[in-house]
Amino acid sequence: MAGLWFEEFSVGQTFDHQLRRTVTETDNVMITTMTHNPAALHLDAEYMKGTNYGQVLVNSCFTLSLMVGISVHDTTLGTAAANLGWDEVRFPAPVFIGDTLRIESEVLELRESKSRPTQGIVTFAHRAYNQNDVLVASCKRASLQNKRPA
Repeated sequence: MAGLWFEEFSVGQTFDHQLRRTVTETDNVMITTMTHNPAALHLDAEYMKGTNYGQVLVNSCFTLSLMVGISVHDTTLGTAAANLGWDEVRFPAPVFIGDTLRIESEVLELRESKSRPTQGIVTFAHRAYNQNDVLVASCKRASLQNKRPA
């Protein structure tokens, strides 16, 4: 099992996730069309040539999902009971097709579950950087984590 049990986390613990991912046009078109988002920002290269960006912007829902998804193997794979939510989701710089993202995670808070004695809540900060080490996304995520079985 790749993920960690609740007791294996500590506040301040950081993860530099080894998996990197280059964003493709297919990634962007698939999530944009699957979610019925018709924004020209994500689909119309000719339109975007006339904007400040000059090119298509990658859908931020893809960026958020990739950022959290890459973190799962090292943190919560097989040990999470539920994702409780995302807070403070930010996209301080654009992601473009062809960018390669790397992800860092930090444990911000740990607390025992009051209603579930076999579980606890871990709050993570996830950060995504492009190939130029520019921060392109961040969020806080709360995960309901199982404790190590007796």
